[in-house]
Amino acid sequence: MLSIKEIQNKKKNKEKISIITAYDFAFARMAEEAGIDQILVGDSLANVMLGYPSTRDIGMAEMILFTRAVAKGAPNTHIIADMPYLSDGDPETAMENAKRLLEVGAHSVKLEGAKINVIEALIKKGIPVMGHLGLLPQTAESFKQYGKTEAEADQLLKEALAIDKLGVYSMVLEHVPESLGSLISQRVSATTIGIGAGRNTDGQVLVLHDVLGINGGKIPPFAKKFADVFEVGVRGISDYIRSIR
Repeated sequence: MLSIKEIQNKKKNKEKISIITAYDFAFARMAEEAGIDQILVGDSLANVMLGYPSTRDIGMAEMILFTRAVAKGAPNTHIIADMPYLSDGDPETAMENAKRLLEVGAHSVKLEGAKINVIEALIKKGIPVMGHLGLLPQTAESFKQYGKTEAEADQLLKEALAIDKLGVYSMVLEHVPESLGSLISQRVSATTIGIGAGRNTDGQVLVLHDVLGINGGKIPPFAKKFADVFEVGVRGISDYIRSIR
């Protein structure tokens, strides 16, 4: 399992970090067997696993359940657990909830936004934190690319430098211009993980269901489908139905 120091050394050695989401025992086993660097138990499980329209529709109960399952399936992989909507509203609440996620198998937690007081409190207590800047699904009013205007780009760089100074070991940059992803990656010590942030971040993360084509239909413009498990599954079940008939 990669330690925080080993993750940071990959940036120094210019080695890319690979991260994928996973939400259950079976797919966590698959990701670990494939050699993934880190697994993110993302609050995107609200959409891809439970069919909800927003990541705001789940809470700590769901995150604990799915994090525990992933930890059992990938015992030798660094697991990041998302802090769900409203679970990190203040330092005390965030501390309690982060500890609950670590207790069921997470090795670090991810927070959306430049929540300075919360991030500072968690890191001071020895809890490794991954930041998340750019497009923030928990609070976004629009899912368009963030950071295209000069004002947005300046604000995002300012936030990245601020949470980097606090000691986040990594930060996700979601759906931002490639040039901005590159600039932030050069300016911060933390490992930058892109999802729709171009090729020049220190690593990449994608949703497993997009990578494997599990749900069928469209995927985000910055994602890529590497397999079509949905089609294979439908064909397999159809063959099963025919065998019965």
